[in-house]
Amino acid sequence: MRPRRGRLPRPSSPRVLLVLAGVLPLAAGGLVLSLLPGSSSRCQQVAVPAYFYPGASWARAIDSRPPPGVMILDVTSSGAGSSPDPNYQAAVKRAQAAGIRILGYANTDYTQRPAAAVEADVRSYKAWYHVRDIFLDEVPSSDAGIRYYRRLTGYIKGGSPDSMVMLNPGIYPDRRYMSLGDVMLVYEGTYAGYVGLHVPAWAYRYPAAQFADAIYATPGSRLANAVILSWRRHAGFVYVTDSTGPNPYGSLPGYWAGETAIVARNCKSQRS
Repeated sequence: MRPRRGRLPRPSSPRVLLVLAGVLPLAAGGLVLSLLPGSSSRCQQVAVPAYFYPGASWARAIDSRPPPGVMILDVTSSGAGSSPDPNYQAAVKRAQAAGIRILGYANTDYTQRPAAAVEADVRSYKAWYHVRDIFLDEVPSSDAGIRYYRRLTGYIKGGSPDSMVMLNPGIYPDRRYMSLGDVMLVYEGTYAGYVGLHVPAWAYRYPAAQFADAIYATPGSRLANAVILSWRRHAGFVYVTDSTGPNPYGSLPGYWAGETAIVARNCKSQRS
């Protein structure tokens, strides 16, 4: 995710990624979402862009109750790198033991990065970090990339059929992409921009589990509204942060505990 085309900014340092908004009345009504891939829960889940080196933020996310459903592992801001990092290995192992699904980050540069290089990242994540789920970043929204991403998703799932593949066009893409990835990141931007987001009618014909929203620059006073609005907009995965700047994913948001509590409360309400 790079600061262009209105997409999620990436930092100049090698650690960054995945946030929402709305002006709906505060509410704690039940959230009824489709079954999320790889989960027994029917609730919305938090997807954390872990674009920060193992340390306090990783530990805080892992120790959350409940923990996030997904964390994106970004080692180099491009892919898995040239050799394993023991600190990342330890953090990933702890996260997976806590039931968190880890997705390895791979930049595709809008089809300009050779598919063979992305496939090498897939192999490295599996060999070094025991990560089989992949996040493909910088995906074009037009149909120009269909063939390229069909190859990549086929490669990922060919080695591990149960792997989750998340694609990031950052907006609602050509509908044909829905047959390729398991999850589509369909909004990535500021709270202010999210307020006016239009959800195409066709999106509601798919399970909510196939959509994710990532929204930064969200004031604490709008946190609850953001989570509820993301559910109303049919997002099975959500991440909200108050951070701004070139890397709004350099750490967990200041209201992290409040965010996880709201999502958990909504889930409990839905089940009761």
